Amino acid sequence: MAAQQPLIYTYDAFVELAAADPAVVGLVLKGSRAHEGMTTEHSDHDLYVVLADGATSDLTRFAGRRTPELDLVVLSLDEFRAAGMPGFERYALARARVVLDRLDGVIAQILADKARLDADEAFREAGGWLDAYANSLYRSVKNDRDGQALAARLDAADSVGALLEFLFALDRRPRPYNKYLEWELTRFPLPGWDTGTLLDAVAHISGTGDVSTQRRLFAQAEAVARRAGHGAVLDAWGEDLELMRPR
Repeated sequence: MAAQQPLIYTYDAFVELAAADPAVVGLVLKGSRAHEGMTTEHSDHDLYVVLADGATSDLTRFAGRRTPELDLVVLSLDEFRAAGMPGFERYALARARVVLDRLDGVIAQILADKARLDADEAFREAGGWLDAYANSLYRSVKNDRDGQALAARLDAADSVGALLEFLFALDRRPRPYNKYLEWELTRFPLPGWDTGTLLDAVAHISGTGDVSTQRRLFAQAEAVARRAGHGAVLDAWGEDLELMRPR
């Protein structure tokens, strides 16, 4: 098998090459380069190259190539529609930047669709993550009570991850990667939540597993959950809810 040829293009040179290919219908930049203020000296360019369905292009030889400057994904329009739906890539694409859209806004609309969960999906996802949050919180509080300090902290960290999934699902948004959590909440706060207070609580709980902070945060989350129609998820916990609520 012939050795794979190295990718030697700079980002700008590759964009110029791709834009000259009629099979290319879209170019989409994701990652830190698409998040204002998040770029560092180590940031590469994560670029999706979207080809028309059924089209052939010499650019497919670059699929999966990575250099310190470029990380390329080459895929068809149908594959691009499906990317992250569901999946880990959804948030990255939700905040991605359109570099080229030859389809009169279709590429931009695909990204917008990824950024917004439909109502049924959001309700279903929120319910599942609420239950996961309660589960980890309950385990953390029990472990703290029983002198299992490490287990309590680990479960506390798990609980705030599930809580964030729940809160973003309620707002019909994919949860941001941890790297972009502060960036996202600073620019697009969750309705009804003070960003600074929420981030402080998440940081404190993740670092210490502090039970009183966990319980105070749960009280806020419980009120939000019940207003959103998820009371049945919490009621299924029965008397165990008392262990999670503030004393």
